[in-house]
Amino acid sequence: MPLSPHVALPSGDGALRGDGMLRGDGMSRGDGVLSSAGVLPVLPALRELLPGGLPRGSVVAAGDWSLLCLALAAGASIAGAWCAIAGLPALGVAAAADAGLDPGRLLLIADPGAGWPQVVASLLDGCDLVLLRPPSQPSAQVRRRLEAVTRRHGGVLVVAGDWVGAQCRLNVTRQQWAGIGAGHGRLRARRVQVVTDGRGAAARPRARWLWLPGPDGAVAIVTAGLGEPEIGAEPVIGGLEIGDLGIGELGIDAVGTGGPGDEDARRSAG
Repeated sequence: MPLSPHVALPSGDGALRGDGMLRGDGMSRGDGVLSSAGVLPVLPALRELLPGGLPRGSVVAAGDWSLLCLALAAGASIAGAWCAIAGLPALGVAAAADAGLDPGRLLLIADPGAGWPQVVASLLDGCDLVLLRPPSQPSAQVRRRLEAVTRRHGGVLVVAGDWVGAQCRLNVTRQQWAGIGAGHGRLRARRVQVVTDGRGAAARPRARWLWLPGPDGAVAIVTAGLGEPEIGAEPVIGGLEIGDLGIGELGIDAVGTGGPGDEDARRSAG
């Protein structure tokens, strides 16, 4: 299957501003230089959930498609890794760049087709990280084959969905939207509780509340006194998932950055 129609924009100073919305605080492009340490780096906000980073040769199941999937890839991309995203036709280059991925080292395969396992295997041959949303539940044979390819090439396969046998699993178990007041306002940020478990080094469950995204558009840890939900608090808007929508489509603008919704939101809040 030809890949050229989906190859991302070329690299260069004009191709990327370098301040993607989901970049975590304290990590600049090029900071986490890739090495032979056997792991891919993650954003600072994810380091407590994934101590050490994403082990090369592993499969990571990230639950239903959400911004968490892109956040998992952003850290490696910022560090200079080649990344590929397959099976997400609604995701474009601009949205991926807004999430912190470098479009100069990114391949987008909107629809890998019926032969998607072979496409993914080819991507793993040339990319450090592949983000996949399988079009169907893979058989045990397909899973074993792709796991073997991932180990052989030392990449990381991040799956938007479930993957039996994944070394690490992350799931958003609770979420709260911020910005909606008494029936009016504008969605500004989302707090999520992310839980991880898995096998081996990931066997011990961990849970953290994160801003995903925060009021400034970045991924950050929710700290006590700065938006940490009360124990037992109910979600502000229960069951609302970003799904395939881009951040802009939900009207989540960075506070104080002059975004198109800032002035409207201030007038509504007033």
